[in-house]
Amino acid sequence: MNEIISRSISAMIGEGSVNHNRREFIAANVDSSRTVLNHEYLYMDIHDAYHQLFDTALKQYNNKQTRSDRKIKDYYEKIRTSKQEKTFYEVILQTGNKDNMNAQSSNGQLAEKILDEYMQTFQTRNPNLFVYSAHLHMDEETPHLHIDFVPYITGSKRGLETRVSLKQALAKQGFKGNGRSDTEWNQWILSEKETLSKVMEKHNVKWEDLGTHEKHLSVLEYQKKMRSQEVDELNNEIQS
Repeated sequence: MNEIISRSISAMIGEGSVNHNRREFIAANVDSSRTVLNHEYLYMDIHDAYHQLFDTALKQYNNKQTRSDRKIKDYYEKIRTSKQEKTFYEVILQTGNKDNMNAQSSNGQLAEKILDEYMQTFQTRNPNLFVYSAHLHMDEETPHLHIDFVPYITGSKRGLETRVSLKQALAKQGFKGNGRSDTEWNQWILSEKETLSKVMEKHNVKWEDLGTHEKHLSVLEYQKKMRSQEVDELNNEIQS
């Protein structure tokens, strides 16, 4: 019988840098000799994702408008300049850390197997979060997943019949907010951690719950807690 080990789970908001995720540029903390070990599950340009999701609803909406100034020319641009919604979200997930699940160790290969298995069911489990980009990185110190998605709902009575809405997309999946400290997002993050922990258990890895209050943080606070290496990489991208 294999020994049972305990590992933490991290789930953080990322910036969604396509150049980083697809290794269009190589940050200082990336070992390019191991980039071939990365997994690209899928990738499509976000504009193509918007066309696929919203073009039909956009056409229907515009056909109903009697005033040309109320028609929407580009739904992506409308959301991009909106103060209420974001065009997409990224979640970064990993189990363990660089010391106990290092990517170049046998435990790192175990982390790769766990994250890969978790990723296989993500879209089915989250039908209202359209994944357009997903990558598992094995060329940094700790294996981790970048999952980029557009949250959307159908059957809307306001605006486009199919439209962007994180709050409503998560509500459709059963997450109901209860105040600023218990939002739909926080509930969803905890649920995804629990799903990942079940995959870990199948591989004799127990979730080491560190007792942090991360699940009660707001989206803004999650962003502030994004790991320092991601910040460094983004800074490198801006400067390059």
